Amino acid sequence: MKAVSGTHRVLYRGSGGRIGGRIVGMPVLLLVTRGRRSGKSRTVPLLYVRDGEAVVVVASNGGSDYVPGWCLNLRSNPDAEIEIGRGRIQVTAREASPGERARLWPEFTSRYSGYANYATRTVREIPVVILEPR
Repeated sequence: MKAVSGTHRVLYRGSGGRIGGRIVGMPVLLLVTRGRRSGKSRTVPLLYVRDGEAVVVVASNGGSDYVPGWCLNLRSNPDAEIEIGRGRIQVTAREASPGERARLWPEFTSRYSGYANYATRTVREIPVVILEPR
């Protein structure tokens, strides 16, 4: 998975998002976090939806019982950066409230049914993460 993400990141950045900017009909961004233990910059491609000025992603980890590292990094340090196309935006992350999650989760599952499938594979509730511009 790391190799696929690394290749995706290189193609996305090199093409300004023209290559790898959409997957399964949804737009893709690059999320840049700071490693909670290493302090190193970490970049991961994620599907997203817009909610007003905010950008929303989900920490599905393919339905794994483990929260993805990028989400743990954001819990440790919510300041991050997103890249959409060639644009870069400084953001602050927070997990959606129960009401926000109830409203936003169907935005993902209606656009990509894989998310609903992921939710059946794990006992954890998949976090919905809101990235608000700083």
